[in-house]
Amino acid sequence: MIKEFTRFYLALNLLAVPLLGQNATRNDSIELKNPENGSVVNDIFTNGNGSVNRLPQLLQDVKVLLTEAMIADVHKDTLEVIYYLDRIYDLLGEADQLGEKTDEDLEEFDRFIASLNDIYTQRLTTLDLTDAPITAAYVRQMIADITVPVPVEVEMGNSKFVIVDDRDGHIPLVRNKTVDQFINYFQTKGRAQFQIWLDRIPEYGQLINGILKENGLPEELLYLAMIESGLNPKAFSRANASGMWQFIYSTAKSYGLKRDWYVDERRDPKKSTEAACKYLIDLYEEFDHWYLALAAYNSGSGRVQRAMRLHQTSDFWQLHSLPRETRNYIPYYLSAAIISKNPTEYGFETYSDKRKAPFEFEIVELEKSADLSVLARSAGTSLKTLQYYNPELRQSATPKDGSYNLRLPIGTNDQFTANFNSLPEGQRFATQYVLHKVRRGESLWTISKKYKVSIHDLASVNKIRNRSKIRVGQKLTIPIRGAYATSDGPPGHIKVVYTVRKGDTLGHIAQDYGTRANKIRRWNNLKYGQYIFPGQKLVLWVKRG
Repeated sequence: MIKEFTRFYLALNLLAVPLLGQNATRNDSIELKNPENGSVVNDIFTNGNGSVNRLPQLLQDVKVLLTEAMIADVHKDTLEVIYYLDRIYDLLGEADQLGEKTDEDLEEFDRFIASLNDIYTQRLTTLDLTDAPITAAYVRQMIADITVPVPVEVEMGNSKFVIVDDRDGHIPLVRNKTVDQFINYFQTKGRAQFQIWLDRIPEYGQLINGILKENGLPEELLYLAMIESGLNPKAFSRANASGMWQFIYSTAKSYGLKRDWYVDERRDPKKSTEAACKYLIDLYEEFDHWYLALAAYNSGSGRVQRAMRLHQTSDFWQLHSLPRETRNYIPYYLSAAIISKNPTEYGFETYSDKRKAPFEFEIVELEKSADLSVLARSAGTSLKTLQYYNPELRQSATPKDGSYNLRLPIGTNDQFTANFNSLPEGQRFATQYVLHKVRRGESLWTISKKYKVSIHDLASVNKIRNRSKIRVGQKLTIPIRGAYATSDGPPGHIKVVYTVRKGDTLGHIAQDYGTRANKIRRWNNLKYGQYIFPGQKLVLWVKRG
């Protein structure tokens, strides 16, 4: 019995032998005889060079033998099953000796191998009944190990690397010295951080992969978002890039992502992924190679084009004039992709206990701006949860202009609709701005500093094209960060926490916010004549804009 299993294991190794195919044509005039019984083999193919392709007949033979093995398994005849399996793997071992194959033959061969593996591991039960020293479970594990592609060493010019995965329709995964260095880094110093990244794959992987598939892009691009942001929708870099795909503002705008006071769609997992797909398609069409396209994603297409002209090559590994960050970018990406495809092989947990459920949601359309706290209570969830499903929202309310598609946790739509529609209009509406009357000597810059609002947001809200031209007496809408509706203050008011600046007086603050100094004193328990100082926090109740 040990001899039988030894022959069985040796034959299994033959499954890992790669098969290459060329075009073939049918030739019914050729007759070959079966070496076992002398019968004429009718289903014979020839290749373009006239050589015979016996693969179709071989597959027909092994399918018959597999049928016999399954029949023997039903009758609990273990020895007969082993005999037929041994014959099957002997025949499959001849596959690499049958000459060149057509693409159709190779696809059929791959389908059969997959079916054979499934039948052996799932359906043949008699091997579990044998008292052989080598258990069926052990042999099944050997099958899984054997069917993993064998790395191929390749040398192209001065570039040397090992091919890990190079399937059609996928980004080639290779290893070289630099890639191995990053793999080692993730296994040591960067281990904790990389595990966090892996834990986010179940959360966002389904959404991203679905969009990639819709756009006909390789699934490995998921790992591009991983190295860009750790799959964090709210990631922000020192280069002012934001979101899961780390778009800068200009690129985001050119691909349809909006940024204003209320929303930053770069942080929207769905919209930003759709925009990233468009961008990556454009880059791939420009360079016709994924390594160059990804390098351009990092440093810009112009820089990659100049490097290609300088070095007279399209081999990424030879573009030594690229910035060091970009030269390391592709190895960094490849290391993350290689580990993520087989995390346990590199000592990582497939997914730890910190993983989250897939990012799935329901959508409800809001006609007007609404306070997030009110929306959360209506849905029976927390404000933090609502912000998690709507990471593009920058404020504590939805946009004031037009409708907005709010994301809700699965199963809360009906509850939300009933609760929210029962609220009075005044409680649902949540405009977050005050009016400021421009005084002599003021500019957008001084006003933005006073209210802690960026010039960009101030100009965007007020539709100001020329930021240097504002006039005395002009009324500006000032969005107020973090304002929220509450029942603690006067009806129809919102609460604002104002930080006193140098030169401020209660009169000036009251004038800016459309209130009176004595009210500010009362709201903050200030005595008449009591001084205020820079950095002091004052609570203001401001009428809704």
